[in-house]
Amino acid sequence: MTRVDRGKKRLKKWQKIALSVFAILFLLVGGFIGYTFYTVNKALSTMHEPIDREFSEKRTDKVNFGDKEPFSVLLIGLDKETGSTEKGRSDSLIVLTVNPTTESMKMVSIPRDTRTEIIGRGTQDKINHAHAFGGVEMSIPTVENFLDIPIDYYVKINMEGFKDLVDAVGGVEVNNPFAFTQSGKTFNEGTISLDGESALSYVRMRKQDPRGDFGRADRQKQVVQAVINKGASFTGLANFDNILGAIGDNVRTNLVTDEMMDIQKNYKEARHDLEVMQLSGSGANIEGIYYFQVPEDERMRVSGVLREHLNLD
Repeated sequence: MTRVDRGKKRLKKWQKIALSVFAILFLLVGGFIGYTFYTVNKALSTMHEPIDREFSEKRTDKVNFGDKEPFSVLLIGLDKETGSTEKGRSDSLIVLTVNPTTESMKMVSIPRDTRTEIIGRGTQDKINHAHAFGGVEMSIPTVENFLDIPIDYYVKINMEGFKDLVDAVGGVEVNNPFAFTQSGKTFNEGTISLDGESALSYVRMRKQDPRGDFGRADRQKQVVQAVINKGASFTGLANFDNILGAIGDNVRTNLVTDEMMDIQKNYKEARHDLEVMQLSGSGANIEGIYYFQVPEDERMRVSGVLREHLNLD
């Protein structure tokens, strides 16, 4: 059975990282653009990466933020070497819809192994392969086709570069439940300090943890929360330029500065009401390859909820 929880649901690694970066973008624009416009605008200009289409083919017109129209964002998480020229498979695909009238957001994470048609290739494959084949320009129409909704904007985040953000806030402290060694680094039990490099090793350890992926997910959440808390503190404000630089180096989006300002001004109340949805399905082995299969009625159910939230039906 599909679980749809509100508020108390514990977000997974990439959901938390993606939402954190998404929130940071608009908090930065709204909170600092008045007295340090040049610095903010420079970072946002670095992040800007347009795609070759004016607006989604599933809309008749581009979203008007001034009229407070609902919009959607595809959050794409990549885990690859910083500076790599390869497009890489997407480690995470999260669709976020925002409705300012109902002051609410809905979020659905599409499992990376989901079998669907890759638009532009005409083949059935894992949905995360779309980015490897054609980058954002292939990922967006593939997700649009799968959920039958327009994707208005995208935000792409490089997990490998997340260590830069840890360093930018001056490192973080976490409470490590047990001692272990990973990538040549020893992490003692109790409160420990982490720089960017050690933080990445800390969150990637899995095999020594009796809880496996669940234990690793908890460590990832620890570091993400520590970064958020440190970035929001007075210490974080002192490192503001470094934080902006880290985000600018590791985040790409087709949103421009004026659009971010409009979102921060007209849509910020929606952040208080977030519904996290899940796609139910089952694993299947097809010609020796594992896929996640989403039943048609489940795909249509989730599509219907998102379409209604975008005022499409």
